[in-house]
Amino acid sequence: MKRITMLTTIMSLLLALTIPVLAADFGTAAEAKAMLEHAVTALKANKAEALANFTKGEGGFKDRDLYPFCGGPDGNFTAHPKLVGKSLKELKDKGGKALGEEIYATAKSDTISEVSYLWPRTAGSDPVQKISYVTKVGDQVCAVGYYK
Repeated sequence: MKRITMLTTIMSLLLALTIPVLAADFGTAAEAKAMLEHAVTALKANKAEALANFTKGEGGFKDRDLYPFCGGPDGNFTAHPKLVGKSLKELKDKGGKALGEEIYATAKSDTISEVSYLWPRTAGSDPVQKISYVTKVGDQVCAVGYYK
């Protein structure tokens, strides 16, 4: 009986130590919103440089699973680590939701709003709830998403 209690205590301790490490692997809602606010400032200062930095993940625009992405007036990605030139407006989430259309419809200048959808954390994994903070800056619709 003492061995079971001791084993349970050890396993509980290991689990308690592991959860914060796993949580630190992913960005939080507050960090995603702060990154979007930083991206807005960068876009207003120098749009071309900002979009390039977002795509390359430079200048503080890549933190674990957080990064800004933007779409232009034609509906195509103007900034994204892998999808520049492809359609953001036609993007659907893993449940078939018209994600890109909702991002464009939700984004408003001087306002940060939320769009919720299903997206896998890593390639091949099951989709989970993700929320993107979205806004509009000039002719750019931009967002930063985090996993719930």
